[in-house]
Amino acid sequence: MWNVKSTTLFAVSLVAVILISVSMAKADEKTITPKEFATAIAETPSKVGNHLKNEWEETKEYQAKSWAEMKTKWPFTMFKGNQ
Repeated sequence: MWNVKSTTLFAVSLVAVILISVSMAKADEKTITPKEFATAIAETPSKVGNHLKNEWEETKEYQAKSWAEMKTKWPFTMFKGNQ
């Protein structure tokens, strides 16, 4: 799935997006130092991981709530007579 060509294309695309976002930041007259840029890049994996972990927890909570609500609304007693 991930061969050298697709990995290189992904990396180049990522750099392009970063450069575009940096140029947009300059349009807002906010300058980013190389140290801030490096820090932001270094923090990205942990931020993504935390976001995914939070989404996972929210999904589990929602599913538990949905199942509990469904059990109260439809108690599955209608099938007991057919078996």
